[in-house]
Amino acid sequence: MNLSKLGTLLSGGSGIEQLMDDLGHALAASGPSPHMLGGGNPAHIPEMEKIWAGRMREITDDPASLRRTLAIYDPPRGNPGVLSAMAALLQSEYGWPVGPENIAVTPGGQTAFFFLFNLFGGRRPDGTPGKILFPLMPEYIGYANQALEPDMFTSLRPAIERTGSHSFKYHLDFTRLNPGPEVAAMCVSRPTNPSGNLIPDAEMQRLAEIAEQRGIPLIIDNAYGWPFPGIVFGDAKPLWTDRTVHVMSLSKFGLPGTRTAFVVGPPEVAAAISSMMAVTGLANGNFGQAIAGPLIESGEVLRLSRDVIRPYYQRKRDAALEAVAEFFPDSLPYALHRSEGAMFLWIWIENSRRSSRELYEALKTRGVLVVPGEYFFFGEPDDGWKHRHECLRVSFAMGEDDVRAGLKIIGKEIAR
Repeated sequence: MNLSKLGTLLSGGSGIEQLMDDLGHALAASGPSPHMLGGGNPAHIPEMEKIWAGRMREITDDPASLRRTLAIYDPPRGNPGVLSAMAALLQSEYGWPVGPENIAVTPGGQTAFFFLFNLFGGRRPDGTPGKILFPLMPEYIGYANQALEPDMFTSLRPAIERTGSHSFKYHLDFTRLNPGPEVAAMCVSRPTNPSGNLIPDAEMQRLAEIAEQRGIPLIIDNAYGWPFPGIVFGDAKPLWTDRTVHVMSLSKFGLPGTRTAFVVGPPEVAAAISSMMAVTGLANGNFGQAIAGPLIESGEVLRLSRDVIRPYYQRKRDAALEAVAEFFPDSLPYALHRSEGAMFLWIWIENSRRSSRELYEALKTRGVLVVPGEYFFFGEPDDGWKHRHECLRVSFAMGEDDVRAGLKIIGKEIAR
């Protein structure tokens, strides 16, 4: 087949696709039963699964609700009742001055970011390039291949603060953060996948001020943050300004299969996302909004995030940290990023003789699946900065026995 330039770009594969294919083959191969510490799937929380089962019964037991969910298109922007409920929740909980006109639904956060990056980035009407700046690497692996034009992404290395003999934290390096006219938008995740970093309120405020001065949007990925699922272990507050664009997803709330996300920002951004949704997908799927809509309207979504989801992951985080302390000898040259949210440990093996990819391959043969850190650094050339090849992302969302067994093997492999 003779593909177009765009067709070649979109169908040419990606690092994450190759990695997931590799993991799939590892699962199918003979050998030790794999400890799956590499994926981003949320944990199966029994209390939340009971709620999903109850909501499904409520939908199927009500003919009108079932018909509304299965047999009627929603508008491209999303279900009007859910949009109003979401706006009311954000007003009452955070005091944000938003209405339904500030919100648009997309089929998952991945689609939302594909729309947003290509809405702002790329060739402008005057012919000049527009870039998306990620001011704090490492960042979410799923962003890396979403640009429809080459060289659309640019990024900055972090400032690294040593917080203990085996701990560290990334910070925005404001000495290097000076967006030029080519930067069309900035994007951060909070908390951050892969590192569990929570950008402090003061740094977020300063970032928002830079966005305001440059007249560009600040896109904030709340996949693990506010208002749901609220997997935030540190002290911080969500930020709202006239230039912030938030993406909120139901995935880590426990509904990844529904592919439902909300874009919350200026009305013109929400309208543009709605138009893009109509062109690419006609309308959003109804299931996620039907299941979660009443929970959003009642505010129950906040209670579940605060009283069920956050404590569940915090217990799993604490158990994983205890396993690291038990299985990683103090003499090992490792450091953990301060775990302030999300569901991952980010392990830095400083001055390792093997790259993160080589460690990944060695661990795979021993039945442990993680993610090499190099995939989370993009938007700048690989100029030999060792740190980008010295980190591993480890999920602690799986069963505690699996996490402990996997971390024990990782400790032994690092010691080699």
